[in-house]
Amino acid sequence: MQEQKVMQHAQYQWIQSRGWTPELPAAEAGSQRLIFTFGAKQLLKDRVLTGELQDHFPGAMLIGGSTSGEIAGDEVTDDSLVATVIGFDHTNFRAAHATIGEGQASFEVGKELARQLNDDTLRHVFVMSDGLKVNGSELAKGIASGVASTVSVTGGLSGDGANFAETLVVDESGASPQCVAAIGFYGDHLKIGYGSMGGWESFGPIREITRAEGNVLYELDGRSALDLYKTYLGQHAEKLPASALLFPIAVTEANSKVSVVRTILSVDEQNKSMTFAGDIPQGGTAQLMKTNVDDLVEGARAAAETSMKGLGGQKPDLALLVSCVGRKLVMDQRTEEETEAVREVLGDDATIAGFYSYGELAPFSQGEACRLHNQTMTITVFSEH
Repeated sequence: MQEQKVMQHAQYQWIQSRGWTPELPAAEAGSQRLIFTFGAKQLLKDRVLTGELQDHFPGAMLIGGSTSGEIAGDEVTDDSLVATVIGFDHTNFRAAHATIGEGQASFEVGKELARQLNDDTLRHVFVMSDGLKVNGSELAKGIASGVASTVSVTGGLSGDGANFAETLVVDESGASPQCVAAIGFYGDHLKIGYGSMGGWESFGPIREITRAEGNVLYELDGRSALDLYKTYLGQHAEKLPASALLFPIAVTEANSKVSVVRTILSVDEQNKSMTFAGDIPQGGTAQLMKTNVDDLVEGARAAAETSMKGLGGQKPDLALLVSCVGRKLVMDQRTEEETEAVREVLGDDATIAGFYSYGELAPFSQGEACRLHNQTMTITVFSEH
């Protein structure tokens, strides 16, 4: 566990055409900081830039991952790396990490992370997970099973552009696939707020989920779910799974009125199945969804407003934004409108960092357990007092 002596908020961005902006500072021996590191997969894979961060910030703890776009302030970039260096006055933090296998192992991975982090002073856990080999629903349940109900959990699933080939997670050992990392925050001086909103609307018939196992969907209304989905996608079906980001589904558990959005990670033509980032509840219902840019921007604004409620009137020092790659594909050249809307709510003093993801982790509302979301803007704000 590391105790912070100096409050520090600094952000550095690496882009091929200009290198680091601003330049990385001279190394300070013995300094202890936390660095959120979000970047393009290839930049993380060769480990040169993360190595430079470790050289310039010796002793710093890194957490982050590969993305489908990087967020620095209200700017969104691709093929860059954003490093946000944070020091706390009175808050301690500790890292945990685990390797993930097939989807069914996700619950146990979550339990293991909780075991590494849990103690009586734990207040919040921020999680970064591999975006393709995980069942995000089970991961969230596993963490929740090992910490007190008063501990909030947020985070996201790493991205890989719209390629869905390989995702990486950054921790103290570098950048690795099939990894889940987490940071636990400790003490009574840190206030945390969070919000997760979408901006999508359902359309078409509501269909019963007649066959599903975990996060794999086989049948809707007794018919092949993949064939049915392709019928709706039309010409977009040729570009699955990436094109599915434009048409997610809302799933609702049986006897529940609350739906969550799910997007496809992969399709299996032989088994006529679709694998999602989180659980698909057999016996529940599914319905297609659509959106437009204005609705997505308003969803991001609402997420920011909700997150601020957790700070008790204090201004945020840091905001971590995790927004779904599907939103970015819809907004295209207007993507920064959602980050600008967030900035308007949070104010000019907050340091904003984040990334576009394959899934977002957050409770539905204050005090509830963490859930996996897709197609949302999910915001975690931090303020020391």
